[in-house]
Amino acid sequence: MSSPNAPRLNLDGLDLAALLCSRVCHDVISPVGAIVNGLEVLEDDDDESMRTFALELIGKSARQASARLKFARIAFGAAGSAGASIDLADAESVAKGMFSDEKTKLAWSAPQALFPKNKVKLLLNLVMIATSAIPRGGLIDVTVSGDGEAPTLVLTAKGSHARIPPHVEELMAGSPESGTVDAHGILPFYAGLVARAAAMDVRFAIEGDEVTITASPTVIAAPTEAGDEASDTALA
Repeated sequence: MSSPNAPRLNLDGLDLAALLCSRVCHDVISPVGAIVNGLEVLEDDDDESMRTFALELIGKSARQASARLKFARIAFGAAGSAGASIDLADAESVAKGMFSDEKTKLAWSAPQALFPKNKVKLLLNLVMIATSAIPRGGLIDVTVSGDGEAPTLVLTAKGSHARIPPHVEELMAGSPESGTVDAHGILPFYAGLVARAAAMDVRFAIEGDEVTITASPTVIAAPTEAGDEASDTALA
């Protein structure tokens, strides 16, 4: 957790856009590079087995690049005009597409419904944070309950050497101890921005090889009696 005196970082809009672009490019450059390598093999190698391998590499890498771009479009993009909603089925589709060829499996339990876009964007960003909680792979179980206005999102990441990702809580709070954020930390920082925009609180817990991330509607504290009396005095 961040210390009480940690600076609160207000990132410039241009810097936020640049860091998010860096994150998307980082996720896509590997499969795109593999496609280029496969095409070079097709151009320069007449060996049939190598050409078959190259075609398989191109196909797999193209699917990975497409899945990551579809995910980024909803998780980081505008995803419609202001006030738009997103179908949770679409969120499930792009999330599962991200893990189709990975060591991490995704289980999804959510109603078939339209949810406010910021709550869906938060859910997808938390899926990625859950991935970093199990660096050796495993299972991420996503459960969405309640309606779109006051949902509860629970993500359970199970796997060997599970851990709450380093600095994730302070980054989501917008208060990194360093006072800065880079392309590596931009995802939890952005997730925190989305959580506040969606009026959702996010909590992390760990027990053994299981990390639980819970997002629920922000509770606004009721005025204390002392505060009420002070207000009454001020109005008298």
